[in-house]
Amino acid sequence: MMLQLIKLELLKTMRSTSFAKSVLVALFLGLLGVILLSYLLLLGFFLKEVVEKGFNQPDAYVAVSAHLIYFFLAEFMYRYFTQKLPVIELERFLHLPIRKSRIINFLLARSFISPLTLIAFLIFGPFAFKEVMPRFGDGAGWSWLFCILFTSWSLHWLMLWFKQKFEDSFTGLAVIFVVLLLGVGSNYYGWFNIGELMKPVFDYSLTSPVPVAVMFVICIALYRLAYSYYYQNAYLEDLAKDEEVKFANSSFGIFNRFGLAGELANLEWKLIIRHKKSRTYLMLAGFFLLYGLIFYTNPAYQAEAGFSHMFIFVGTFITSIFMLQYGQLFLSWNSANFDFFLQRRGGVEALVRGKYLLFVVTSALCFLASVPYVYFGLDILLIHIATFLFNMGVVIHLVVYLSLWKPKPMDLNKGAMFNYEGVGIAQFLMMLPIFLGPYAVYFPFALLVNQYAGLAALAITGLVGIVFSPYLSSLPVNKILKNRYEISSAFRQEL
Repeated sequence: MMLQLIKLELLKTMRSTSFAKSVLVALFLGLLGVILLSYLLLLGFFLKEVVEKGFNQPDAYVAVSAHLIYFFLAEFMYRYFTQKLPVIELERFLHLPIRKSRIINFLLARSFISPLTLIAFLIFGPFAFKEVMPRFGDGAGWSWLFCILFTSWSLHWLMLWFKQKFEDSFTGLAVIFVVLLLGVGSNYYGWFNIGELMKPVFDYSLTSPVPVAVMFVICIALYRLAYSYYYQNAYLEDLAKDEEVKFANSSFGIFNRFGLAGELANLEWKLIIRHKKSRTYLMLAGFFLLYGLIFYTNPAYQAEAGFSHMFIFVGTFITSIFMLQYGQLFLSWNSANFDFFLQRRGGVEALVRGKYLLFVVTSALCFLASVPYVYFGLDILLIHIATFLFNMGVVIHLVVYLSLWKPKPMDLNKGAMFNYEGVGIAQFLMMLPIFLGPYAVYFPFALLVNQYAGLAALAITGLVGIVFSPYLSSLPVNKILKNRYEISSAFRQEL
């Protein structure tokens, strides 16, 4: 039966209309993967020398064992962002006369055949043969290596369950944040050294098979956890339904007084809540509000007089994070129904103005949420006020206008992590004027007069932009109407 499923996969691939293109892409990605994996293997062969000479550690094994837990925390992170889920393939098999258990086992086994599965072996396998086995014996070396491999493979099965259950949810992002705190924050803030706490576990594997046996049992248990979850939820109606999201049908009451533009702003808000990619941007914006803690509490960015010039960038980022993320794909969010707005009288104007309203309200909420940073000084609040006004008067128009350069279609139901649908060169280049623009206004006054004159210049420039916003917001409307047929044709292309 497994051979039959493999045959079906091969037939699906070969019968695809884009088979030749897929083969070329697969060959390119395969070559790139081989190169990257060869670098990891090379690192494994010279890991002892890198640790002892590069990091001035007298004992390579002690240093590696004391930092193994950080490797697994990093593995948890990169598996969360890169590991693909097999569930989207289920809908192609569930209608076939094949036992569901075999389908689930096949998909889980296929997910295991991945370069991610080899990373731990490529890095620590050569180190075990060169350092651990000659020093502690072959049995101890194999035990230590298998303890690492079973831990890595356990993370594979754990991530299949975790991502399917919590991906793009607040719980999932909260767990990722906790992992970051354990991996980086514990040492940075001097709370505890988690590496030293876990080192005895790996040392114990040198003298006893118990850790290997325990990790093997955990690996099997996590496989059963993933298998049970997928088996219980392997129904087409479960795969097709959207996640139940709280407040999915709620609206911003403030939008109701702006007519058609307000109605479209409310619809845009519901789009953000209901779709995976946009909802991820919204939740990430909440976490990025903590960005100031990296700079405002760091002694390296403290100035003897006034404040660090870097804080202008931080204030611009914090008070406009959602607008910057969401706005760079200004029209791509509506690629599936763009023709609807073209056919409706005043539809394009209402769509653009509705997005402006959404950006203003969300940026205002980001600003209000950042007010507690005044705890680090009144200067921080003044920076946030000035950068917020500049964002509303200048940056918002830059984001909208630059995002209209050859917009691309995208699928809203796909996650945001490592998903570049809708992203073009404009989305990368637009960051330069957006983050350099505030400094172009701030620096002349800050250097010639003082920093507070620079903040005043930012605020006044933003207020002037707000006054002329009716004219500035009409520029993207005219650009869309001028290029409407080209944009509409691009959105009809297959993703």
